[in-house]
Amino acid sequence: MLLEDTGERIIPEKMEITNGMLIEHLARYHFASHYARGRVLDFACGSGYGTHLIAKLCKKQVDQVVGLDNDQAALKYAEYKYYHPLSQFLLGDVTDPDLPEKLGTFDCILSFETIEHVEEEKQFLMNLYQLLKPGGSLILSTPFGKGRNEPTGTPFHVHQLTVDESKHLFDDYNYQSVDFYDQNGPLIVMESFETERYYPVGIAICKK
Repeated sequence: MLLEDTGERIIPEKMEITNGMLIEHLARYHFASHYARGRVLDFACGSGYGTHLIAKLCKKQVDQVVGLDNDQAALKYAEYKYYHPLSQFLLGDVTDPDLPEKLGTFDCILSFETIEHVEEEKQFLMNLYQLLKPGGSLILSTPFGKGRNEPTGTPFHVHQLTVDESKHLFDDYNYQSVDFYDQNGPLIVMESFETERYYPVGIAICKK
């Protein structure tokens, strides 16, 4: 079964193992595996490789891994290519206000490279908060850029937040703690203020 490469979609079997974008995405899922437990949601799972990776890596500590996406073709591919007894792939919109009622709550939510595609940012963030159980962990990543209402250089992104905007995404939500990490390729480190190094992607770990 084939899946069309849109230019933004990660399809591991169509990519070289040295592909920087693939390495970067896989590194995030390996990083997130340390937080995965109980019921896990992969929010905008795409081709499903990350959902599968978490199900396999974390099979001893997870009960279910749900991959949600709004692309039916991607989900069919995920079901075909990445079946795992602990995983399930569902069709849905990350900004659907009824998602918490439809899906229930989760112990861990992964949202990688999603928010920059979303116009209804507030509803997206509210969904994440309502879908997460008390005591649960949200791991969210997004590339840095020029900020809201500024051009991004790619037709796939609504905007790319500045570092400061990214750090204020969660101000309106009652998370117990929010920690920030930087990522450059496979390297993920606690937020760095070393001006001589450039980290193009930010990762937030939110504990509810």
